[in-house]
Amino acid sequence: MRKRKTPQRKCIVTNEMKPKKELIRVVRNKDGEVFVDPTGKKNGRGAYVSLDINVIDKAKQSNVFANAFQTKIDDTIYDELKTYVQGKNK
Repeated sequence: MRKRKTPQRKCIVTNEMKPKKELIRVVRNKDGEVFVDPTGKKNGRGAYVSLDINVIDKAKQSNVFANAFQTKIDDTIYDELKTYVQGKNK
């Protein structure tokens, strides 16, 4: 029996390739809305970030999501990411 490949994605902050399950996806849809996508299946342009509070803080400082999506990112997105990570790590 063949072993299935695990999907790999790159963290936008650390540039590390990791299994998709170890990352969280942030999406910008056609209407310009930016939101966290825990399912990883919503329509739109997506960027992945590691499930680590320090990496999320680094993303906020360096404004990588604003550059990736070419739009202003609200601080609530970072708060939502931190809440998700804290809930996931319990």
